[in-house]
Amino acid sequence: MENPPNDTEAKQIQPNGGKRTKGGIITMPFIIANEGFEKVASYGLLPNMIMYLIRDYRFGVAKGTNVLYMWSAASSFTPLLGAFLSDSYLGRFLTISIASLSSFLGMVLLWLTAMLPQVKPSPCDPTAAGSNCGPATASHLALLYSAFALISIGSGGIRPCSLAFGADQLDNKENPKNERVLESFFGWYYASSAVAVLIAFTGIVYIQEHLGWKIGFGVPAVLMLIAALLFVLASPLYVTRGVSKSLFTGLAQVGVAAYKKRKLSLPDHHDSVDCYYHTKDSDLKAPSHKLRFLNKACLISKREEEIGSDGFSLNSWRLCTTDKVEELKALIKVIPIWSTGIMMSINTSQSTFQVLQATSMDRRLSGHGSSFQVPAGSFGMFTIIALATWVVLYDRAVIPLASKIRGRPFRLSVKLRMGLGLFMSFLAMAVSATVESFRRNKAISQGYGNNPNAVVDFSAMWLVPQYVLHGLAEALTAIGQTEFFYTEFPKSMSSIAASLFGLGMGVASLLASVVLNAVNELTSRNGKESWVSDNINKGHYNYYYWVLAIMSFINVIYYVICSWSYGPLVDQVRNGRVNGVREEEELLDIAGKGFGKEDLSAVIKAN
Repeated sequence: MENPPNDTEAKQIQPNGGKRTKGGIITMPFIIANEGFEKVASYGLLPNMIMYLIRDYRFGVAKGTNVLYMWSAASSFTPLLGAFLSDSYLGRFLTISIASLSSFLGMVLLWLTAMLPQVKPSPCDPTAAGSNCGPATASHLALLYSAFALISIGSGGIRPCSLAFGADQLDNKENPKNERVLESFFGWYYASSAVAVLIAFTGIVYIQEHLGWKIGFGVPAVLMLIAALLFVLASPLYVTRGVSKSLFTGLAQVGVAAYKKRKLSLPDHHDSVDCYYHTKDSDLKAPSHKLRFLNKACLISKREEEIGSDGFSLNSWRLCTTDKVEELKALIKVIPIWSTGIMMSINTSQSTFQVLQATSMDRRLSGHGSSFQVPAGSFGMFTIIALATWVVLYDRAVIPLASKIRGRPFRLSVKLRMGLGLFMSFLAMAVSATVESFRRNKAISQGYGNNPNAVVDFSAMWLVPQYVLHGLAEALTAIGQTEFFYTEFPKSMSSIAASLFGLGMGVASLLASVVLNAVNELTSRNGKESWVSDNINKGHYNYYYWVLAIMSFINVIYYVICSWSYGPLVDQVRNGRVNGVREEEELLDIAGKGFGKEDLSAVIKAN
């Protein structure tokens, strides 16, 4: 039986002279601090982890890279589970609290692998005469993999819920500037996250390289403990929204119900409101016109057999509400645009090769007269700097200046931002291929063709432009996609909206491995040197980058098609209605291009 709507959210936001008694800007330091410390702790473990696995656990480069790919994929997939548990059962506050504890325990276990000699292979010099350096045993790996698993579980709970939980504290439909407030929050949230990752790539990496793994793993554990405590201590201040039981089950019920009624005919849409099942307080009396085959899930065929005396569905696997139908439609509709971000994530996941490039180049800041070298694992900081700089400039300079010049509010549309980001990602790979061609030619001309460990007389600062382009791509596409999902989905799916980009990163990690293995196998046939050889000077990393660049360019074209096919956004429709830019009749006429009039009417009524 369909349950009545949950009114927990309404109880958390009480009228008091028109003001909210909970939430607001006062909660932001605690929420953002929790996310920030978690990112400093978890991202600080990534850059040098391959070296820890090779030196302390005797992994080969390929095995170590595959383990890290799987860990990265797990950390990206678990947010979907975290979003499901948060939206359907636990609520965002409890999910974040449990996840923070899991991350802390995982980091403690990882710290123990550095502290306790007996939990990993004994120190051994493989170059020494008569040495017998065996691989890590299953018992050695158990603690290590358990640490990775707990950290991934923690990431799965914090990352999808933190952003949506912060938006819950600020989202106020009665505020005419609500959309601008949310857009600013999304930007500053990502900027603060970027600063946290920047600290991880510099401070934590430096500690690991100069003070060892014991302190290098201990500091993230302490930071994670602080993150958990800060978040929990502010619990009395938070707005907590009610959960909608079994969100994914509800979506599955729509598909099953639509299939069961597949032979029924849909009524005339102009006079069919009473034919569709909806809750009493729902503004959506009839489903939208797109994906009409799903409308049969909420079509009332036999009222006396499908609806009880209390007005609720007797079998949700046969009759669903119009709201559930629209939730599934919203998810299906965004899948093509979501998939366009996968290629960008594949490009940004090539950190192993970038570290190898940086290691083989002159990393001194001021040429031969400087003794300070930028750690090879810290070059990712330029991506974060570019991302944070763009967010700040866009929010504080670009928008105000453009609005002043135009004489009215101005903002780049979310679709345009996503498209520009994907194009930047293509440029990043093209620049990467060009720079690597120059580096490789230099190495060969200097006689280092057979010496992959040699440092080429070629400044590593030439790598900075590609990192900057990656940062701009992520600033435009990652933030744009998150905002796109959050605004297009119903509020009951907001955590899933926040986790979809991370899910794309997980898919990208797996596909990156597939692409790499395919290139390695195809180019190493007949005894040829692989393009992705262990010897960076014999391989052709530049050719590999060009493959990714070509794929990225095709992806830009694919995005243009997906964006055009999607039609107008919910915000575009709502703003045209609320601000009086267009009357409903004009909107309905314009909507004829693939966005049904009935669909638009439903959106207007729902918002």
